[in-house]
Amino acid sequence: MKKQLLAMVTAGALLLSATACGKSESEQSVTVSLAEQTFTGTVNAISADEISLTTEDSGTVIIPLSPDTIFQQGQPGMGGQAPGGSAPDGEAPPDAPDGTMSNGETPPAAPDGAASGEANAPDVPNGAASGGEEPPAMPENGTTSGQTPPEMPEGSAPADMTQPSLSYKDISQGDTVTVEVGDDGIATSVTLSGGGPGGGGMGGGMGGQSSAPDSYDAASEYTEDSEVANSQLSSTGTDENAVLLATEGVTAQLNNVTITRQSDDSTGGDSSSFYGVGAAALVTDGTLVISDSTITTDAAGGAGVFSYGDGIAYVSDTSITTAQNTSGGIHVAGGGTLYAWDLSVVTEGESAAAIRSDRGSGTMVVDGGSYTSNGTGSPAVYSTADITIHNAALSATGSEVICIEGLNTIRLFDCDLSGNMSDLEQNDCTWNVILYQSMSGDSEVGNSTFEMMGGSLTAENGGMFYTTNTESTFVLSGVDITNAADSEFLLRYTGNANDRGWGTAGANGADCHFTGIQQTLEGDIIWDSISCLDFYLTQGSTLTGAVLQDESYAGNGGDGYATLYIDSDSTWAVTGDSTLTNLQCAGTIVDTAGNSVSVVGTDGTVYVTGTSDFTITVETYSDSADLSGASTAETWSDYEVSQF
Repeated sequence: MKKQLLAMVTAGALLLSATACGKSESEQSVTVSLAEQTFTGTVNAISADEISLTTEDSGTVIIPLSPDTIFQQGQPGMGGQAPGGSAPDGEAPPDAPDGTMSNGETPPAAPDGAASGEANAPDVPNGAASGGEEPPAMPENGTTSGQTPPEMPEGSAPADMTQPSLSYKDISQGDTVTVEVGDDGIATSVTLSGGGPGGGGMGGGMGGQSSAPDSYDAASEYTEDSEVANSQLSSTGTDENAVLLATEGVTAQLNNVTITRQSDDSTGGDSSSFYGVGAAALVTDGTLVISDSTITTDAAGGAGVFSYGDGIAYVSDTSITTAQNTSGGIHVAGGGTLYAWDLSVVTEGESAAAIRSDRGSGTMVVDGGSYTSNGTGSPAVYSTADITIHNAALSATGSEVICIEGLNTIRLFDCDLSGNMSDLEQNDCTWNVILYQSMSGDSEVGNSTFEMMGGSLTAENGGMFYTTNTESTFVLSGVDITNAADSEFLLRYTGNANDRGWGTAGANGADCHFTGIQQTLEGDIIWDSISCLDFYLTQGSTLTGAVLQDESYAGNGGDGYATLYIDSDSTWAVTGDSTLTNLQCAGTIVDTAGNSVSVVGTDGTVYVTGTSDFTITVETYSDSADLSGASTAETWSDYEVSQF
């Protein structure tokens, strides 16, 4: 006899998607089907027969287990993400487990306010940090073992990576897990988040610690106001910080110092990514000021400068070089704050973004400098925080240049960006900028925002913008964009195959809002029916490309849409037959030869008779455009911070 297929969920806790690009909210306790859903949460209790979770939105769900349920270990730093990781509930995307997918734009937070999407960080003695972006498993010294692992956005793991075999007895109350439920309402798999059973190390792997350390080991700790100049500060201990500031109200000023961090035995992993263990310079409380200095690390998890919790870091005119994995250049997590001016940052390891953030969010404001990430899976900027950058050169030689996860933001003013991501079989496509939700728990679910005003954006390989399994907002104004020679798209907003654990296949689309302001855009827009797009061309913008519907990852389909708004000064130069839902055009639509293009309704209505060989097929058409939903460009002066 089949086990019970229903579960009771606490009031307002589990929000189930009912229509594409929308949501329904429970007001009282409700009974919901578990079949073909995925849940990520904290274990309340577990037995051979069932598991009880408190989900990410504080709901409680009880899921039946069977002898066929697979128990497996996630990767360190993945927060339980695994193939088949947690997904939007219900039939239609882009709702994520908590179902909170607002349809409006989330306004960005200024540097002196709370970071966008800032999550509550764990309480940590002496301050500590929380994480996200993590590399594949590796030898215990944190270096690769020959073969280069697949490239990935931070927080992902190779699809073919072997996971340790577990049983339900290896999972304890308080562990974070992701549970996949089959069509019979019984769990098919339970994936324990990457710290190992009970939060311990991952047997022989990176040994990452998923809970806050009780204390830090540091070669130099400052507990009272201090000024240090012309000194060498070094650390060689295992998982040791060279510099630590963890005292409220204390200011430590380091000028013209050389900070080195070297250790062959450091473990890196979650303890480094989440809490700053092993960073060269760590501030968890108080104010750390570093100027005219040199920072070098050669240790797993050896970030350059890490700010966590109530810590504030000011870093200027400093060179930072890191050699190993999970060693970001400048790094915030757990709500930390970091301000930087004219830095030279180079990272070599995997999952070692030059500008990096992790679980618990934070705030960064960066003015000037160069930031280069050379490792696989290491974007120039990885955001689970609120990050604003001005007049900087950002380059990723083995990865996409920008990665934003969940309810977080990157704003760029007059920056030059370049990325070079490899084509990999485990990915549905190749991209240069990605906005997504990995379901790892490393970022709050919500609207991912990418804003770029001025500067340049270059892709050496693949398409330009990809968004999946999330809400997303793109704003581009006067950016010089150079597509890769083999570019397959300008913008792809679709579901995905879930080979990376990004939602449930067929229900993991994107809800995308895109505005071009005085912007030249080239390439195709690719969409599917489980995703939604409002795309605005304003103030003399031009789009050269086609709009293509591709249902490859849409499962049974949904009620998604693609709407294009063109103001009176803007132009769409059509390069192929196009299909979209709604077209509002007060401007110009021609092909690249200048011929008018026919616009025909799905019901056969001919709205515009053109002379081009191409046809645009729509459900609705208007020769005026409602631009009230278009975004506007921000200014650097709203975020600029004075040096300490």
